[in-house]
Amino acid sequence: MESINSLANHLLIAMPTLQDSFFSRSVTYICEHTEDGALGIMLSQPLEATYHELFDHLKISSTNQDVLDNSLLAGGPVDKERGFILHSPLGNWDSTLTISDDIALSTSEDILTAIANKEGPEEAVIALGYSGWDKGQLEREIEENSWLIVPADKNIIFHTTPQQRWQQATKLLGIDWTQLTESSGHA
Repeated sequence: MESINSLANHLLIAMPTLQDSFFSRSVTYICEHTEDGALGIMLSQPLEATYHELFDHLKISSTNQDVLDNSLLAGGPVDKERGFILHSPLGNWDSTLTISDDIALSTSEDILTAIANKEGPEEAVIALGYSGWDKGQLEREIEENSWLIVPADKNIIFHTTPQQRWQQATKLLGIDWTQLTESSGHA
């Protein structure tokens, strides 16, 4: 199998044919993609839990009323108890992976405390868990037509509701999502 360029800072858009119940009609932001595998945060599945509940659970006091009712996201089926924060601007947090010039992934409590007190990044989404692919797995799934790929768009990540991300992401490709089919053809 040929190696492909890194898909970090891209969105994976689930094709209608993807039958996995967790990833059906999902959008996943790829944070890291190397020859050893990939790590992403799914952006399209809100949880019933809110930022307020997360802050309470971690005993973080909050003065930021603007975010307390925001839903946490199900970032993926791996390590569901661990928090992941996609954010912009980058900042200087304890545990951060820089993905692009203006998007990073942090996992430390200092950024959560900052978000809870209006001292955090302007744009942020908090997810529990992540999506992971072993060596060659994502490439195989792409070859099997499970995913469409598009460069990331900050507006979709930070300013689109989770329920609208799949439709908005397909529009980046110039595709009318209502025209996608669950069957494939061959010429």
